[in-house]
Order: sequence, then C-alpha cells, then structure tokens
Amino acid sequence: MSSYRIRRPDPSLYQAPLLLYDSPHSGRRYPADFETSLEKVVLRRAEDAYVDELIAGATKHGAVVLDAICPRCIIDVNRVETDIDQTLLREPWPGEVCPTDKSVRGLGLVRRFVTPGVEINSRPLEISELRNRIDNSYRPYHSALDELVEEIFDALGFVWHINWHSMKSVGNAMTPDGAGAKRPDFVVSNRDGQSASTELTDWIVGALGSFGYAVSLNDPYKGGTIIERIGSPGDNIHSIQIEINRGLYLNEELVETHEGFAELAKNIETFTAGLAELARQVGEL
Repeated sequence: MSSYRIRRPDPSLYQAPLLLYDSPHSGRRYPADFETSLEKVVLRRAEDAYVDELIAGATKHGAVVLDAICPRCIIDVNRVETDIDQTLLREPWPGEVCPTDKSVRGLGLVRRFVTPGVEINSRPLEISELRNRIDNSYRPYHSALDELVEEIFDALGFVWHINWHSMKSVGNAMTPDGAGAKRPDFVVSNRDGQSASTELTDWIVGALGSFGYAVSLNDPYKGGTIIERIGSPGDNIHSIQIEINRGLYLNEELVETHEGFAELAKNIETFTAGLAELARQVGEL
C-alpha cells in the first residue's frame, strides 16, 4: 500500500505539468497496529486536515499534486531523517541522530505531542518500527517528490513548487510564535530568500492578498525541510511553503470542514490558474 498519492493534470491538455504542489501533512490513514491511547479526533488535530482536498482543483490548471497518505503522527516527511528524539525509542537508534529544535518541542521525525502535554505514543517504539516507517513512508515520499521535480525541470527548464500546509489559528507552546499568538490568514515562506526568488515570492504574496487575505512573509514560519532541500533558485528550482490558517475552513476541535471550505478551495483554484498562466508565459520566453 502506497504512503502517498500523485494526481496529474489531464494529459490531453498539458504535455507536462506547469506547477508542482505537495501536501506532506494531510495524511489520515492510520495503520491498524498503531498504538495510541488518544481518541481519533484528538489524534487528527495534528494533521493539516483536508489540505489535500483544498488543493485538489489545482490539477485542472496544470499542476501535479503529491500528497501524503501516511499521517504525520506516524512519520513526518517534512523533517530531516536524522531529527530523532531517542527518548521515544526503546533502544538507542543505531544510525546517525541529529535532533533539532523540532524534536525538543515534540515535533521531530516522530512526533511526541499532538498539542502541548498530549502524548501520541502509548509505548516506546521498537527500532524495527521506526526503520519500517522510514523505509516505507518517508523515503518513498521524498523519492516521488524528487522524480516530479526532475520531470518538470526536464520539460520546462524550471520548477515552481509549492509545499502546502495548514496552521492552528492561534499559536501554542509548541509553535515558534508562542502560546496565544494569533495568526494571519496565510504565511508564505521562502527561507528568507534561500528557496525561491523574490519575484515569485512577491507574486504569490500579492495574489493571495488580492482575495482580501492577510498574508505574512516568513513569519512565524520560514519554511521546513522540504523547501530547504528542494529549493535552489540559482538552478531555477523555486520552492515555497504556504501555511493556511485553519480557522478559514476548519472546525479545529472537531477536525471537520465548515462553510468557509468551499470559498477557500475556489480561491486557491483561482490562484493556481493565475500562477499556471504565469508559468506558461515564462516557459514561452
């Protein structure tokens, strides 16, 4: 069973994808042998719930969409493979371990908390369990992403990649902006210019703002592992992270979409159509 899904534009309309989208944290297929004491709805509060559905219309406008099926509570594909909190394991990890501040906050390769103090795992993980998650979920996702980047670059000579996420409407002790911090509607991130050009980033910020949304740049999120790894503006590979405020479309307590979902999805599709047209123009220069 695959840990990810790829959705492609209609090949009769697009010889090659114009854009690359991915949603690494919207997976919601929990394996039967996953041991946790939490109720499903509590566990799901760790997801970027339904972001994969919010961006589904992108394929109508030439985007290829990669999304995770495996939940981030099982393995977080937007972390460095060595970002391991060994206190979650029954024995020391036999390979390289370089925990970052993400692990310190309970948000490493294996997530400790859903929200502060709410433990996910009901027991320590075996080495074999984590190795299986890396081999069967983490690495295949990154391989698929790499192959899509190569495919688009070979066809167009450039790549515009957007890494889609959602964020809590209010920060907590595990987030970089701290407990009680209210968020804008969108946060656009390019690792302070390291993963994408200023020109493309500014277009995206402006396009989202044209819908009336409040948009922040690189604050409080500068972008995670995926855009850091993929983005190389000097090589014409541009990778941008977009965080969507969950309050726009989600009942965060129940993890259910509300009436704002349809409007947001429509606006994201309109945004994608504009970005794809810009990519088409660039490709014809």
